[in-house]
Amino acid sequence: MRPRRVVSVVGTGTDIGKTWVAARLLTELRTSGLRVAARKPAQSFDPDDDPAGLDAAVLGAATDELPEQVCPPHRWYAVPMAPPMAAEALGRPPFTIQDLVSELRWPRDAGTDADPVDVGLVETAGGMRSPLATDGDCLAFCEALVPDVIILVADAGLGTINAVRLTLDALRRPSAPTIVVLNRYDAAVDLHVRNREWLRARDGLTVVATPGGESELASLVSG
Repeated sequence: MRPRRVVSVVGTGTDIGKTWVAARLLTELRTSGLRVAARKPAQSFDPDDDPAGLDAAVLGAATDELPEQVCPPHRWYAVPMAPPMAAEALGRPPFTIQDLVSELRWPRDAGTDADPVDVGLVETAGGMRSPLATDGDCLAFCEALVPDVIILVADAGLGTINAVRLTLDALRRPSAPTIVVLNRYDAAVDLHVRNREWLRARDGLTVVATPGGESELASLVSG
């Protein structure tokens, strides 16, 4: 059963902090009394990584779900590459965007047999045009998912305006409203402040800064 609101978390690049932002948002939403769930369609990682630090584990800790509920075990790839590349390197079967979408399983409200969760968050892997399946990237996945809200996580520093604009140009096709999150934001850094104000004033974007803006982000996401 589809959640009342589906939120897609995407990034301008790899290691931009998507999982950290997503986990903080989910924690904030739970604190406000909403029922939440997180999904990671596929994850790749270094086999030496701490299991507790894997994306599915971090998201699961924020939603009180098992990592295996967040990301199906057959979509765990112990090679630090884009998931379809990792699958190929490991000699495992290829998969499509539709495979990933069809594998999403959302919980119902624990108290009833009918009510869906309030917010279902789906985190992609890498940047917007990073391969997510054999036949498509994170953009293709977002188009197939049809989220109600898209969260675009970007760095707060040098080059972020270009990265945000390029990613948003790709995102013109989905109709969901997009919230830009400037991660690792420091109000004491003049460039961070100027980047935020430029994106807001010049580009007319909804921009939230983290850490510190989790409550604002939760309010925007929950509607």
